Amino acid sequence: MAELEIKNVNKNYTLGKTKFKALENINLSFEKGELVSIMGESGSGKSTLMNLIGGLDSDYEGNISIDGKDLKSFKDKQLDDYRKKKIGFVFQSFNLIPHLSILDNVTIALTLSNVKESEKNKRAIEILTKLGLKEHIKKKPTQLSGGQKQRVAIARALINNPDIILADEPTGALDSETTNQILNLLKEIADDEGKLVIMVTHSEKVASISSRVVEISDGKIVRDEKIKNYQKKKTSRQLIDTINSNNEPSSSKKEKHLSFISALKLSFHNMWASKVKNILMAIGVSISLIALIIMLSFGSGLTGYIDDLAKDYSDPTIATISKSGKDRDGNKLENNGLLPNMFEQEEITKIVNELNNHLEINNNNYRVIENGEESNLSYGFIMVTMGAGTINFTTQDGKNETSMIMTTYTTPPYYDESKLLTENSKICADDEIMLSSAIVKLMNLEKPEDAIGKKVNLKISLNYNNSIIPIDKEVTISGLVDVSVFSSMLIMYVDYNYLDNCVKQAQEEKGQTVTGIRPSHLYIKTDSKETTDLINNYISKNRKDLTGSVEEELASMFSEMMSTFSIALAVIGGISLFVAMIMILVVLYMSVSERTREIGVLKSIGARKKDIKLIFSTESLLVGIISAVVGITLSLIICGVLTIMFNSLIGFAPIAIQWYYILLALGLSVVISVLAGLYPASKAAKLDPVESLRHE
Repeated sequence: MAELEIKNVNKNYTLGKTKFKALENINLSFEKGELVSIMGESGSGKSTLMNLIGGLDSDYEGNISIDGKDLKSFKDKQLDDYRKKKIGFVFQSFNLIPHLSILDNVTIALTLSNVKESEKNKRAIEILTKLGLKEHIKKKPTQLSGGQKQRVAIARALINNPDIILADEPTGALDSETTNQILNLLKEIADDEGKLVIMVTHSEKVASISSRVVEISDGKIVRDEKIKNYQKKKTSRQLIDTINSNNEPSSSKKEKHLSFISALKLSFHNMWASKVKNILMAIGVSISLIALIIMLSFGSGLTGYIDDLAKDYSDPTIATISKSGKDRDGNKLENNGLLPNMFEQEEITKIVNELNNHLEINNNNYRVIENGEESNLSYGFIMVTMGAGTINFTTQDGKNETSMIMTTYTTPPYYDESKLLTENSKICADDEIMLSSAIVKLMNLEKPEDAIGKKVNLKISLNYNNSIIPIDKEVTISGLVDVSVFSSMLIMYVDYNYLDNCVKQAQEEKGQTVTGIRPSHLYIKTDSKETTDLINNYISKNRKDLTGSVEEELASMFSEMMSTFSIALAVIGGISLFVAMIMILVVLYMSVSERTREIGVLKSIGARKKDIKLIFSTESLLVGIISAVVGITLSLIICGVLTIMFNSLIGFAPIAIQWYYILLALGLSVVISVLAGLYPASKAAKLDPVESLRHE
């Protein structure tokens, strides 16, 4: 049976609407051990025939059989294996991959078969040694002469011990002496091992050493002559013995393909060859990551700062309820002067019952207890006095001074000594008050803490129940409070019961009905944040006439603002990442165009579409990883510098980088890089091998 048989093969090319016949009724049969020259002028069809035999082009009519198997019946995977194991290509222009070393150029075919590193290097070094290239294995193709490059191309063609060698103008770019060396080498391969060597040429010198000459003209066979006086070349068989010793029969090999690790190594070589371009691309992506991380860190830092402020004047286990100034239908009510809207006892009882029903419906065992020793409900009072309240004190130089009080607060149950400004501060009790630092500054003291223990005269004119109730007491400043969002305002804190007793005493002195004050705020001490949230949710959804404390509302508002701000920053960062993804796609797309011939070479030695995709996909993966490392490193440095700057300038750093930002940046960088590489990788895999090899 013939090694290679061609029957009635026709090949047409279409240019526009015109068809051109490249091959017409080609019938040839080749045996092992033949050294065949296919001759013809340029455009005669000889290279087209070689591409058909090599499985690079399957668009033809007729039959091409290898060992009795029709190439037409081969699927893509079988054609890839055919080129990998059965065919060895030697090109006129060498088609070596410029950024790979000589050793890597030869081992690339074994890399595609996932042969172990040590084994493939051993095979390649032995073959290169026999071809006189041992001293050049670490060089790049540009450092070799034309003859040396062609020897490398032959070594690459032989590395998998193929049955057929296809050489396209193997001496076309060589001088006379080098031509003789290459021809002798090809003759040795055919004569000693019995391989079928087919050389496409228009050179009579090449034809003169052949055992058979086939001439093509205008796509037709015009001559098919076996040379009668052909003499086989006698050699030491060292090259052939080396090839055979390093290769098991194809049938005994387990099918293997390019592995991810091998693709990663190959991709790293490819990227290093264009390191400037890839470094710039990685920096471009890293800038987007830096922007994202810093923006998220600012959002986190500012949100954390607001949350810390909120924790200073609130407690997650205390629900605060006050009147909103509206009725239950949401209609605005008229305000009673400067006094807050206060609760009647009946209203408080009704609210407690509603809350307990809501908790029970939601399977929560906590209950609000209004009275008794186990009561978890306490009262508060806030009044904006707008100049009707003052404190009179004597300065260090003996002068009498007056400071105005804008707002009177009763002490919330979540205030404790740990939240006061000075070590000797304490929560106010009877005959004591606490002041904001804004008032203390007006007292012209050397140090704010000097106010602690100072006795002052407290005067408040309380417009209560359409009657002015004057409160005039000598009190002691027990603490400085600066934990409220109103800390820059003129605020005084008193004990609720003490203020209530002061009002009762004033009412009694004026002969009025003694009622004391009614609460403007209700404080419920809960057992958990979950219970507090249940109460707050009920109030916000079902009672338009009620709300939380002004401070809590402001905290909630700031938190929502910061959440929106953080989302906005993340969106901006996301847009920059999208732009980075487009940049990666463009660069990789250009890379496919620049490396089209390299892709053709890989396909000619058996690379599958999956292999090409894997190579380009791993390159985009490496871009993502490198970009992430650079971006994360620079982000940490920048955040560190900003933290130092903010701390020195404003006393706190509104920036907090979270550990999961690092993972997010790494994940996003890898994802967008891989996604950006999908289209270029797919395009590379679909390139036609014949057209790719012709690409300049």
